[in-house]
Amino acid sequence: MSNEPHVVVVDSPYGDSAAARGAAADFLSQHCPWADLDAVLLVVSELVANSIRHTPGWWRLRLTTQNETLVVEMEDASPELPVARPPDFGGGGGFGWPLVLRLAGHVEVGPLPHGKRVRAVWQRSASSSVPSPV
Repeated sequence: MSNEPHVVVVDSPYGDSAAARGAAADFLSQHCPWADLDAVLLVVSELVANSIRHTPGWWRLRLTTQNETLVVEMEDASPELPVARPPDFGGGGGFGWPLVLRLAGHVEVGPLPHGKRVRAVWQRSASSSVPSPV
């Protein structure tokens, strides 16, 4: 794997949850075959869905990989930080944020001048090594 960073970006006017998942799946197959595809796609889906549902404005999803690290960042226009809440089995949500926290290797949340950023990070482990093509 090259030390040069690889990046894909999906912006709100040009994407939705399906577009974000598709871009993430393509990105992982090209640059992070070692990553747990299902876990990353669930995190992407939840971050995009939360931004669409709770943000009255723009959002931007960015996936980056460099030096055995995968970073999924969601920036949006809402200054409200995500919080865990009791699940509502009647359809009111409460399941997504705990999933993000459980599936990602590390999660950071921080304010931006006009919103916030959620960053989920995965490190490649020795057990996730994919054999090199011969």
